[in-house]
Amino acid sequence: MLSGHRTWIFDQKPKITSTGTIGGPFEAKGMLAEDFDFLHSDLWLKEDSYEKAHKVLLEEACERAIKKAGLQKEQIQFFLAGDLINQITPTSFAAETLGAPYFGLFGACSTSMEGLALAAYIVNTGGANYILTGASSHNTAVEKQFRYPTEYGDQKPPTAQWTVTGAGVGLVSDKGEGPSITSTTIGRVVNMGMTDPYNMGGAMAPAAVDTIETHLKERNINPSYYDLIVTGDLGHIGREVSFDLLKKHGVPIQEENYQDCGLMIYREGQPVLSGASGAACSAAVVYGHLLNRMKKGDLKRMLVVATGALLSPLTVQQNETIPCIAHAVSIEHGGDLKK
Repeated sequence: MLSGHRTWIFDQKPKITSTGTIGGPFEAKGMLAEDFDFLHSDLWLKEDSYEKAHKVLLEEACERAIKKAGLQKEQIQFFLAGDLINQITPTSFAAETLGAPYFGLFGACSTSMEGLALAAYIVNTGGANYILTGASSHNTAVEKQFRYPTEYGDQKPPTAQWTVTGAGVGLVSDKGEGPSITSTTIGRVVNMGMTDPYNMGGAMAPAAVDTIETHLKERNINPSYYDLIVTGDLGHIGREVSFDLLKKHGVPIQEENYQDCGLMIYREGQPVLSGASGAACSAAVVYGHLLNRMKKGDLKRMLVVATGALLSPLTVQQNETIPCIAHAVSIEHGGDLKK
């Protein structure tokens, strides 16, 4: 059901019945290490390129989710996923391994919730029983594409963020048990004229605010309806900017209930500057840590607002401004679920 202009309400409440999360060696030293299904000890994953290692991260996350659901990969009816590398090639190669009908998505770091929104819509309308969706990134592969190879050792400003090496996927189904996907608000492109690729959080913050405000208005709810509103990867800079904008716009949001995945994954002292980023950031934190908290009863309702900067190496070289987007998905577990 459409509510307003941009929000879907899922009356059938599709479930996230299983998940798979994989991380790298830097994530193994972070705050959420115990919430990953598996953590690799090196960035190569026994492959001869970082892009091939990137593909393996997603393959392994898919394998975990399918196995935990007690399914065979042949039962997966659609695979919706993406990454940050040119033409999302790591994801497409992983899709070849999986063998399921495939929608390749690019929403930059908003891809995790873009995929979850579409998967829920398809399942809610009876278009499938089992859909696998997720996102992935690899620090070294992404760094050498968008900035400089890590061997170059360039000096980064305090606004820069650390790309997560990892993958997170969820199995969306109309069968079984698990947290319910109750609604989604699709983002629109917001461009505030910023050009600095080292300040993604500041560039994405207005898009997050636009989507959060729209979601609350079109669902006719207050922020207090949710135990947690969490953004994807705004980092310290973007979270502060977005929180200030929400307060300025009169949204009664409480700071303790407004968090960012990019500020959860790493420990204090890890050299991540403004926080974490990458398509795997929100995917790994949501499908790992946050859904684990939800299943334990710590959270009953959360709104995940994955943020994405839709730039490319070409647009950076041509000094274009950075268009951004944010997609929101509400996930609820236990108690009475609001329609």
